[in-house]
Amino acid sequence: MRAQAEFQNFRRRVEKERVDLLDYSATEAVRPLLAVLDDFERALKTESADKEYAKGMELIYQRFFDALKKLGLEPIESLGKPFDPHLHHAVDMVETSAKPDHTVLEEFQHAYNFKGKLLRPAMVKVAVAPKSK
Repeated sequence: MRAQAEFQNFRRRVEKERVDLLDYSATEAVRPLLAVLDDFERALKTESADKEYAKGMELIYQRFFDALKKLGLEPIESLGKPFDPHLHHAVDMVETSAKPDHTVLEEFQHAYNFKGKLLRPAMVKVAVAPKSK
């Protein structure tokens, strides 16, 4: 019975390692595609004279994004949320009294989770309370 129990534990451990390896390889395959997703977003923000071309770009972007979501990519909303150093990378801090201290004002690059784990933090601009004189 002991040998059988050890064999069962071995099988479980091997199966878990196999699943972890597949998740890791999928993560490493999706990571470079985020740059393409960012490029699509920047392209969609630019003004185009040809409306059909812009509509086609939007459809391709949406299809690409949906395919990544089916694989396990989840966007993380940051705008207007409190700054979290685990989810955000602050590239700019602005003194303002219009928003609460340590609130995300602008998002330069989106954050994403992949299969429940942080794949990329967001690059953000954060509000800081004005210093009293």
